Amino acid sequence: MGEVRNDPALQRYELVEDGATAFAAYRRREGAVTFTHTVVPREIEGRGVGGRLIKAALADVRAQGLKVVPLCSFVAAYIDRHTEEQDLLAHDAPG
Repeated sequence: MGEVRNDPALQRYELVEDGATAFAAYRRREGAVTFTHTVVPREIEGRGVGGRLIKAALADVRAQGLKVVPLCSFVAAYIDRHTEEQDLLAHDAPG
């Protein structure tokens, strides 16, 4: 299994699995990370790659003391299903 890494230059978290790269794109601003979209290549879909990617990305955001604005529907659904992550939501800040 690949390791999730943050690529600030491309503004995305990446996870390489079997040569394919899944990523969660974001925009960073003061105090928050706005996730804009998530891509999991078809050849690695259905393996939990997206969930692992977002779990690690949220852990990194938490470690930095930041909040999350989930404009991406995949990230929003992940946070909705994982109530332990809901404290990361930036309720006072639009994207």
